[in-house]
Amino acid sequence: MTSMTSTSPVVDQAVPSAVVTVGVDTHSDTHHAAVIDAVGRPLADAGFPTTPAGYQQLLVWAQGHGEVVGFGVEGTGAYGAGLARHLRTAGQVVIEVDRPDRKTRRQRGKSDPIDAYAAAAAVLSGAATGTPKTRDGRVEAIRTLRVARRSAIKARTQAINQLKALVLTGPAELRQALTGLTSRQLLATCRRLRADTRLTHLADPVTAATKLTLRRLARRITALGEEINDIDTELRPLVTATAPALMAVYGVGTEVAAQLLVTAGDNPDRLRSEAAFAQLCGTAPLPASSGRTTRHRLNRGGDRHANYALHIIALVRLSSHQPTQDYAARRRAECLSNLEIIRCLKRYIAREIHHVLTA
Repeated sequence: MTSMTSTSPVVDQAVPSAVVTVGVDTHSDTHHAAVIDAVGRPLADAGFPTTPAGYQQLLVWAQGHGEVVGFGVEGTGAYGAGLARHLRTAGQVVIEVDRPDRKTRRQRGKSDPIDAYAAAAAVLSGAATGTPKTRDGRVEAIRTLRVARRSAIKARTQAINQLKALVLTGPAELRQALTGLTSRQLLATCRRLRADTRLTHLADPVTAATKLTLRRLARRITALGEEINDIDTELRPLVTATAPALMAVYGVGTEVAAQLLVTAGDNPDRLRSEAAFAQLCGTAPLPASSGRTTRHRLNRGGDRHANYALHIIALVRLSSHQPTQDYAARRRAECLSNLEIIRCLKRYIAREIHHVLTA
């Protein structure tokens, strides 16, 4: 009897590639990247230039160590903005990582590889989960325009304060001639002031120097005002086209809407909930209870510019919105102060704005 032995065919099975996480410590000229495996063991680290070619080299280098599940990048809104944009375009998952706190730095030290490995570990452990702004749409254009607008407003305010201070401390005859004028009249008068520029030949150089300075400041204020108006003309249709529903919210104007859009970013879906948006705007009350005392305190965190935008909406509604006025009267009857009422209103407004932004 012949025994027959059957052999099954051998099937080649591909060895699964390693799963790795990458952390990046960003700087102006170079980025330092580090790779860790699925259990947090360090594998490699290297530096790359902050150029499009350097970004691609970093991506290829990271993928050479295995399947990348995520890139933890520090400063996605500053030094890491270009890298984050490049990685998203390549279809990679980018997680925003905060800088280590001072306690951690004192314990572990400070270097580019240490920070890069810490960023990767934060992503792997789930400590870092934030989705960065994409910065590639209309909202980024709005943010860019508002950079020049904000600096122009600050410069105009500074020039106005300097002009009024010069009028107050200037020679008596000049001060008497300019006192009592409205702001528009004061600017028009100061723009027309004439004085001899040869100050060393004058018997009263103080008056001449004051007139020259007032004229320069008045012309600067006028030029800055025109610049702000030009930016507003460019911003208004852009904001309206980007978020018409937000512009329709009671108390929201162009500047307030622009700030709220910039806070949310081009990808408002990154905001997980209305509570997360309230936390981002610093309107989520923090518990401060102890024993028999149950209370909440002011949240001083978050984006303070967004918090101010919500504050403006609350003030507008308190002045002319009947439902808000009725709510305020009811809360005053409960012995709440005006500041506490405004904090409550800002929390309600944050919920409404979040629904509009993510609709």
